[in-house]
Amino acid sequence: MNTRPLILTLLLAVSVAAADEPKESRSVQTGQGHRFACTDYSGSKVFIVNEAGEVEWEYRADKCNDLWVLPNGNLLFNTRLGVLEVTRKKEVVFEYKSKGEVFACQRLPNGNTFVGECTLGRLIEIKPDGTIVKTINLLPEGNKGGHAYIRNARVLKNGHYLVCHYREGVVKEYDPEGNVIRKISAPSGPHSVARLPNGNTIIAEGDKKKKPRIWEVDPKGNTVWSIEKNEIAGIELKFMTGFQRLSNGNTVMSNWVGHGQYGKAPHIIEVTKDKKVLWTFQDHKTMRTVSSIYLLDEKGDPTQFEVIH
Repeated sequence: MNTRPLILTLLLAVSVAAADEPKESRSVQTGQGHRFACTDYSGSKVFIVNEAGEVEWEYRADKCNDLWVLPNGNLLFNTRLGVLEVTRKKEVVFEYKSKGEVFACQRLPNGNTFVGECTLGRLIEIKPDGTIVKTINLLPEGNKGGHAYIRNARVLKNGHYLVCHYREGVVKEYDPEGNVIRKISAPSGPHSVARLPNGNTIIAEGDKKKKPRIWEVDPKGNTVWSIEKNEIAGIELKFMTGFQRLSNGNTVMSNWVGHGQYGKAPHIIEVTKDKKVLWTFQDHKTMRTVSSIYLLDEKGDPTQFEVIH
């Protein structure tokens, strides 16, 4: 008896049945989701994700670590060796190519773009036409920063700069001329930093000392709020990278799961001021290591210092 036709018929029936089954979402969420953009450093992509946790848009971005969604809807983000501004139609409308690694960028009120160049050890401001109009060298002439010198950096409303010196384990505040006016110790490796309207500073730390955390310090150096590695029941902080402080006081933070921690914790966590978890997101099939998050359902103009990110 020739059983081949029967086998082929059964295989066809199974494949048709499988095609008719609803596709399961790759993401896992708890709580109320947000629409957001994020970077995947190890996967070298940026994404836009809807409230249901489904990827709506993606773009190739080598070792992307910092990202903003501009008022015009375009995405501004770093690549390993530069910065891009890309439209939703995936058209590049601004590009800066660096000779060293870049981990930080920001669009300024005057339309220029701030870039923190890690391996070159400098902060620069670039006009839309690509002209560098300001340079602050953070190292003596001829010295290079290396891969771990700078992670996130921000320009403040008063013209000062906050810079995460990851290798040194310190956040430094520089004045507009590049003079250090404040140091905040962050021994486990500061990755991201922002200044709050009340003058406090919020910092996300990595895993250098095996003590990842996100914390807020006042102008006098007192820690006024923090979430430590094992403080959230059922969730371990692995390497704290990006964050966004919301207008309601909640904090959304990205939990980088590199360094052998793939799949072992949520990518994103939202907590209240009293540390209650409201939302978690993970999609370990689509994303490797989420290093920055930007909520699209939160109001505020990022080019006018209205988004704490």
